[in-house]
Amino acid sequence: MLLVDQIGSSHVHSTDDPETARPSNSKITTTLGLVVHAAADGVALGAAASTSQTSVQLIVFVAIMLHKAPAAFGLVSFLMHAGLERNRIRKHLLVFALAAPVMSMVTYLGLSKSSKEALSEVNATGVAMLFSAGTFLYVATVHVLPEVGGMGHSHRPDPTGGRGLSRLEVAALVLGCLIPLILSVGHQH
Repeated sequence: MLLVDQIGSSHVHSTDDPETARPSNSKITTTLGLVVHAAADGVALGAAASTSQTSVQLIVFVAIMLHKAPAAFGLVSFLMHAGLERNRIRKHLLVFALAAPVMSMVTYLGLSKSSKEALSEVNATGVAMLFSAGTFLYVATVHVLPEVGGMGHSHRPDPTGGRGLSRLEVAALVLGCLIPLILSVGHQH
């Protein structure tokens, strides 16, 4: 079966091979997804930097730094595999690399001492951290779990028999979600 690009180009892709059936705009979509992810990292880092708790700042910084290199490597590998020229790959990587520091500075300035007085009724740092965490949960549940569960990214059942997550995997997922709740019982700030 053949599929023509939606943007009217003369490229024709075979849908028999999932690698060649990928639309040409998936390069931009992949970069955009990782830029949004990096921006959420920046929100978390800026929110942590606006607090006076050094341990929170260190934990957020280390967590971001540990996964930034693999994310950049994955982006470059994907773009190279998709056949993008090296100069365009560098531009995509530059945008990805700048997203976290720029959003970190914007968030930090937004949560600065003078702004905190205006936001005194709302714990702006906590809301920023929750927003950042929410983006990770969204990506994990909407984009990663279907891939892991054999459902693919199409959100339709796999005709070859992919059944999704087993009961044990679902139980482990739910337990993992409940562990922070269990650990917080009796712990107050």
